[in-house]
Amino acid sequence: MKTKKLLYLALGWVCLGLGTLGVVLPLLPTVPFYLATVFCFSKGSQRLHDWFMTTRLYQNFVVPFREKGGMSLRNKLTAMITVTLLLGFGFWMMDAVPVGRAVAALVWLGHVYVLFRRIPTLAPGAEHAP
Repeated sequence: MKTKKLLYLALGWVCLGLGTLGVVLPLLPTVPFYLATVFCFSKGSQRLHDWFMTTRLYQNFVVPFREKGGMSLRNKLTAMITVTLLLGFGFWMMDAVPVGRAVAALVWLGHVYVLFRRIPTLAPGAEHAP
C-alpha cells in the first residue's frame, strides 16, 4: 500500500475519533471532523469510505446538515442537553476559578447561539426526506 494512502487512512481514523469525541465533548465539532473522515477515507480506502457513509453517526449528523443545511430540533436538543450537562459539571468543578467559570459560560452561550440562531431547524421528518 502506498505511503500516501496510509497517511490518508491514519488521518481518517484520527478525524473519526475526534468527531466521535465531539458528540459528547462540547468543544470539538462533530460535522467538520466527519466530513474530513469521509474525504480521507475516500482517498485512502474505498471500503472504509463506503462503510463510514452507512454508519448511524454519519447518517444522523452529517447527511441532514449537508443535504438540507440544518438540524432537526431533536438533534439540536440532544446536543444542547449534552453540552449543558458537560459544561455544567465543569462549571460546578471550577468553584474557585472564576475565569474558568466565565469561559465555560461563554462557551455554553456560544453553543446556544450557534445551534438556535445560526443553524436552521428542519421540519420534523425533513432530515431524512429525499
